[in-house]
Amino acid sequence: MSFRTTSVDYVEDVSPGSGALPPRAWYASSDAKALSLNGSWRLRVSATIDAEDDSFAGEGYDAGDWAEVSVPGHWVLQGDGAFGSPIYTNHLYPFPVDPPHVPTENPTGDHLRVFDLPADWPGDGGAVIRFDGVESCARVWLNGTDIGEFKGSRLPHEFAVGHLLKPTGNVLAVRVHQWSAGSYLEDQDQWWLPGIFRDVTLLHRPAGSVGDFFVHASFDHVTGEGTLRVDSDVDGRVSVPALDIDVATGESVTVAVEPWSAETPKLYDGELVTAGERVPLRIGFRTVVLEDGLIKVNGRAILFKGVNRHEWHPEKGRALDLATMREDVLLMKRHNLNAVRTSHYPPHPAFLDLCDEYGLWVIDECDLETHGFTEQAWRDNPVDDDRWTPALLDRAARMVERDKNHPSIVFWSLGNEAGTGRGLTAMAEWIHGRDSSRLVHYEGDWDCRDTDVYSRMYAFHDEVEKIGQGLDGGTHKRRDLPFIQCEYGHAMGNGPGGLADYQELFEKYDRLQGGFIWEWIDHGIKHPELGYAYGGDFGEELHDGNFVCDGLIFPDRTPSPGLVEYKKVIEPVRIEGDGADGTVRVTNKYDFADLSGLAFEWSFQVDGKTVEAGALSVPALAPGESADVKLPEPPADAQGAETQWTVRALLAADTAWGQKDHEVAWGQFPASARPLPTVAATDRPTASEKLIYLGPASFDARTGALKTIGGVEVTAPRLDVWRAPTDNDDGAEWQTDTRYGMLWRKYGLHRMRHRLDAVELGDDALTVRTRVAPAAWEVGLATVYRWTSDGTRLKLTVSVTPEGDWKVPLPRLGIRFGLPQADAVRWFGGGPGEAYPDTRLASMVGRWNSTVDELQTPYVRPQENGARADVRWVELGGLRIDGDPEFWFSARRWTSEQLDAAAHLTDLTPGDTVWVNLDHGQHGIGSQSCGPGPLPQYHLRAEPTEFSFVFSTAR
Repeated sequence: MSFRTTSVDYVEDVSPGSGALPPRAWYASSDAKALSLNGSWRLRVSATIDAEDDSFAGEGYDAGDWAEVSVPGHWVLQGDGAFGSPIYTNHLYPFPVDPPHVPTENPTGDHLRVFDLPADWPGDGGAVIRFDGVESCARVWLNGTDIGEFKGSRLPHEFAVGHLLKPTGNVLAVRVHQWSAGSYLEDQDQWWLPGIFRDVTLLHRPAGSVGDFFVHASFDHVTGEGTLRVDSDVDGRVSVPALDIDVATGESVTVAVEPWSAETPKLYDGELVTAGERVPLRIGFRTVVLEDGLIKVNGRAILFKGVNRHEWHPEKGRALDLATMREDVLLMKRHNLNAVRTSHYPPHPAFLDLCDEYGLWVIDECDLETHGFTEQAWRDNPVDDDRWTPALLDRAARMVERDKNHPSIVFWSLGNEAGTGRGLTAMAEWIHGRDSSRLVHYEGDWDCRDTDVYSRMYAFHDEVEKIGQGLDGGTHKRRDLPFIQCEYGHAMGNGPGGLADYQELFEKYDRLQGGFIWEWIDHGIKHPELGYAYGGDFGEELHDGNFVCDGLIFPDRTPSPGLVEYKKVIEPVRIEGDGADGTVRVTNKYDFADLSGLAFEWSFQVDGKTVEAGALSVPALAPGESADVKLPEPPADAQGAETQWTVRALLAADTAWGQKDHEVAWGQFPASARPLPTVAATDRPTASEKLIYLGPASFDARTGALKTIGGVEVTAPRLDVWRAPTDNDDGAEWQTDTRYGMLWRKYGLHRMRHRLDAVELGDDALTVRTRVAPAAWEVGLATVYRWTSDGTRLKLTVSVTPEGDWKVPLPRLGIRFGLPQADAVRWFGGGPGEAYPDTRLASMVGRWNSTVDELQTPYVRPQENGARADVRWVELGGLRIDGDPEFWFSARRWTSEQLDAAAHLTDLTPGDTVWVNLDHGQHGIGSQSCGPGPLPQYHLRAEPTEFSFVFSTAR
């Protein structure tokens, strides 16, 4: 016997739903009442959709023993696991692929909210309830009446409810199913998180109120005039006081305006007034066209310096508040980003308001991905099945209609990784027909049948250059289109590397119009034992590990070294200098803005210390212009020291997104070279029964191992080639390129053996000869340590000669030693953050201070981190070490082996020894966790090498 009174066939129905009103523009009314239904709701979670009947939706139902949860929210992130757990997969569906069917085991959350109308709620007109986001399928009742059901998790749905409302005791019931036919269309690389995760709002609709409207605001870059027309379902008037505009809806007016762009986001406040309502407008005049094979806005080709952005909060999932969204936008602007792709669904509409206000180009992406069908060669893919086309068109319409009045949006994107098919073509045709003022994007359409841009993800540098040169072939249409990388620079763990090399190509070839880093934030979930959890930490049957942590900021929104590097790579002012002739060349890399909003200053460093500084007069260069500016005369008392110039571009005044003196760009160039450290070998080694003495140091007489320097105990330095592989070292399982992290393990570089061949006492040196090699292989590194001293300082020269056929580059090459005590660290070299061969553009040479703990970069999955580049000298633990040549330096309270073994930061326990690496070389980073590995010029090849360090007591 069944107790169900409502059919559940809708869950597996491929249609978008029933009962919802047609999509329309999202806006906040000036005077129509709105009641937020966010807050505490009652929740009951069942394992299947038929475990409970729907009597809970009726009036008078007692839900007093139900749990309480917050809406917006995801039930699996509340209740300490009582309501189930998150699931992370990259592209595999976590249920059998049998469209449109879903498992019987289908977690279902019954939500209840009882509310009263405010005392001043109008009695006339109608009302709608708006759901801005529910995953993945919902059925809705109000006061016992079934008002409809819907799919399309990240899209708005409204229901007419004015006839059902009563002054008090309104019962809103929402049944949410984790899995539905819609889940097949939402296979985005993300956590699967059911729930009502965006706002729920009751909106009064007065008689004669605004329904839907479309703001058309174009700009003619030749005349400097803007043309405004507001089409409205309900007749009314449009006013823009600052422009003296007061016209009827549907009527065009042309006036002189300041245009909107991501660099100069000028918005005009206006108002749409109908008989029943006033709606505020924020109008940005701009024109987007495809012209001369380029994406042009307001007559100029633009270069995207962008990022992909999933919505994420480490405790609330995709339930973001306005403050968090604003924080994201401000961080983007302060790090020179100018564009966002809303991967892979429309964001909360408030985020687009912020993009309008602060200035970011937006690719607004539809809530569509069917990536899991790649496992069956795209067979049964919904986007090529006519039965699903109404759902696809509904999703396209709900995106476009909701967001069409945002000037920041320059592209509509059909979705992501959904193959190709008739449904996508239908979406593209509908969008082109509805909105000719923007372009259409979709990466999966390599023939560009449906799109206005050739878009790819993770194309390697050499292919990108061929595309820039027009040598990539393809269809005739594609060859005439601009190119963007909608995803590149996979920001997983340490990295991404190679960004500067990509940017050089983007700026070299007009056809290449930039790209979007994958992605903005690590999606770690805050966890009491693990710090931040990732895939597999919740016992998922299928998962993709920490592939969900691939952002430029950490889960707590702290910028990673990758974001700092990207800021430098894409800085909008290029500052290049010649310290010899005392000039600096400044180039404006903006697309629209001149340099009048920036102030420039110079400083002169002697051995890393700034000794003089001042303002630098730079013309207000137009976009693309350059100027050579003369620097002042350098100080005369800097002979015998390393000297350099640093020139910085700063905000000249407070802006909406940054305070005065915020650093936008900088350049550094040498004035005089560094004198290399020298140690005259005047001291002679002497030996006792157990020790060898040389200058300030003592060594083990049998092994030649260093024991002390000037009273500082040392765990003997020896050659080190191993680093805890980064996510990019390990690479992605589908990569055809070399995955060096795996090969390093194959060839045993993580378990090198050290053979002592000889300890030789000469007249002026202690020489220790060794061979460093992995078990099971015939390759090795003949390594000679030669120690000399002038009596107070100790010099180590390391000579390395490869033996055998080395088939792989080395992870690192240097020495590692231990110190019993070390905390404060001072160094002269690159900083303040980490850098590696292909991630070092943001490393500024100077004098820096830190602690050992602060040197660490807290990647969610522990891995190699924290190296400082171009180090001249470093002081820690009572020692000073000078390098010949400059070196990489890192120090940590655990070994590389312990770092390698850790799955989470909480697995790392500080030991009694601080392990110090002084590296002559490091292998590059690349972005092979999903993109290319390091370019050949960043490979650390095994070849004959010699390098030196000078040890002394710290000053």
